[in-house]
Amino acid sequence: MILADIKQDFYLNFIKEDRYMWLVDGLKTTLIITLFAVIVGIVLGFLVAIIRSSHDKSGRFKILNAVCRVYLTVIRGTPTMIQLLIMNFVIFGSVSMNKIVVGGLAFGINSGAYVAEIVRSGIMSIDQGQTEAGRSLGLNFTQTMRLIIMPQAFKNVLPALVNEFIVLIKETSIIGYIGMMDLTKGAMLIQSRTYNAFWPLMAAAAIYLALVMFLTFVMNKLERRLRTNERK
Repeated sequence: MILADIKQDFYLNFIKEDRYMWLVDGLKTTLIITLFAVIVGIVLGFLVAIIRSSHDKSGRFKILNAVCRVYLTVIRGTPTMIQLLIMNFVIFGSVSMNKIVVGGLAFGINSGAYVAEIVRSGIMSIDQGQTEAGRSLGLNFTQTMRLIIMPQAFKNVLPALVNEFIVLIKETSIIGYIGMMDLTKGAMLIQSRTYNAFWPLMAAAAIYLALVMFLTFVMNKLERRLRTNERK
């Protein structure tokens, strides 16, 4: 009897009317928005980190550093959901904009603030002598950062960066508030048809868990490879 009930519930939640496709379509949207946000977050975060660390070390970029501090304070001090709603209903409220772009920008700008502080901490952890050594070899500021400082800083902050990306994947679950069909929204649609919360929500949770486990596996492999390269 129990097995028959499980089969019936599984059929009603996923097979009937191809309801599993809501989860598949939602997963596609989640991955696209996450990838977009990761790119925006990395570019913005590294730029802000370089400006702030350069100011901390040499006093350069005073105005840009002040702008970056305001950006970090505002973004880290307000909820992600509010930022998403402002991006959709205020900034792009009067124009027709693809929701994926809106969500990617909102999550990317939010993630960029955290990436910036992660990367800045990695840069500041590198001994000042490394910078001086680069300059003594005739490298300019950009070359010193690109060839000497950033590779070492990246190794130091890799686990924290991957953790930030894991958080970002889970944060995209609120994209449904601006009408996007993501993984969570797909589960809620199934629930609205079957009046059964257990199966669709457990399925969504399992998919999120699989994504996180995959990222963690990739991070561990990359860390081991970096440590192996250091010993050579």
